[in-house]
Amino acid sequence: MNGVDEILAGFDGPQAAQEAFYKDLHQHPELSHHEFRTARCVAGKLQEYGFTVQTGIGGTGVAGVLANGAGPVVLLRAELDALPVRENTGVDYASTATTKAADGHEVPVAHACGHDMHMSCLLGAARLMAAARDRWHGTLLPLFQPAEETGDGAQGMVDGGLLDRIPAPDVALAQHLLPGIAGTVGTCAGPFMSAEDSIKVTVYGRGSHGALPQNGIDPVVLAAMIIVRLQTVVSREVTPGEITIVTVGSVQAGTRSNVIPDHAVLQLNVRSYSQPTRQRMLAAIHRIIQAECQASGSPKDPDFETLASFPLLDNNAAATERVAAAFTGHFGDRALVLDRQTVSEDFGIIPDAAGVPYTYWGIGRTDRQVYQAAEKAGRLADLPANHSPEFLPPLRPTLRTGTEALVTAAMAWLAPH
Repeated sequence: MNGVDEILAGFDGPQAAQEAFYKDLHQHPELSHHEFRTARCVAGKLQEYGFTVQTGIGGTGVAGVLANGAGPVVLLRAELDALPVRENTGVDYASTATTKAADGHEVPVAHACGHDMHMSCLLGAARLMAAARDRWHGTLLPLFQPAEETGDGAQGMVDGGLLDRIPAPDVALAQHLLPGIAGTVGTCAGPFMSAEDSIKVTVYGRGSHGALPQNGIDPVVLAAMIIVRLQTVVSREVTPGEITIVTVGSVQAGTRSNVIPDHAVLQLNVRSYSQPTRQRMLAAIHRIIQAECQASGSPKDPDFETLASFPLLDNNAAATERVAAAFTGHFGDRALVLDRQTVSEDFGIIPDAAGVPYTYWGIGRTDRQVYQAAEKAGRLADLPANHSPEFLPPLRPTLRTGTEALVTAAMAWLAPH
């Protein structure tokens, strides 16, 4: 039995308590920057396991430190926040929570992206590592980050002095529930998750009666022309074969059918995998919108507001190879190689600020039989995805798989040689 197996031999006894903790987190989700109860819960568990704990980093961020002799310093990260989504899973521990959003409106809240699972796995790994200190050497840094969903949590922790409050890491590791069969893990070297830019654009017209369109400048027509023309950014301005996306996810204008409004608001989402392409796409979007406004005779220039910005998540090749080899040794044929994902993640900001390599992997989120039936029917796209009201990973084997993955990856650095 190797060091990883010896550590994981302690999993079964407290599994019921770990599952209960997960269900409690699931029933008490909190939005980005408001993860106060969640932070207290994870900090309390880390203290119970013997970690030195730092709280309030970048708002609600939590960091634990467990020094166990000379050796590498390994940072493991999970996220604290949930989403403004109404859960529709039907389980007895489903969230019924609501809260006031930043705009003052009451919204439902749910862990519809799996951050509750990520936290529970990381705490499980922390407990197992703390209970088996004779099997490894070095320092373990479990990190719980706020506000991943809004894209500013990682930078907030860095700006809040994270790197002055923890030992300097040698490597940073993280995982996320992704498409695939529960019980599997998958790695991807190099660019893995796309850069993202979310932009709010306001374009201006001149209001008028719907019966007198000649007296107005219609921002609804203007918005429509912009939407159509933006479809050419990917098809005509990006090198064929590059993975890029431009989505117009929201359009708002007017209040009644017979009133031409004086402005329209569009929200855009842009995904890319290289900085030159990213800049070219953003420049094209600005150029097209400004040109369409001029063509429509807008009385003023459009306004652009960046709502969120995520960097490219680019897995270090050597760190990824090391983790992949460890996964193959532990999981066998359940260790896979993943394709690039067009979702986004701000985790890389932390290791980039520390100047250390990182790798980020996926764990399957769907029951095996359900996944295989959908695959056979050609209906994988119908399975509940992250951010869906129906999103809910199977508790078993997902919780165990994620816990084992974190221990196995950490031990790729911390196991004595």
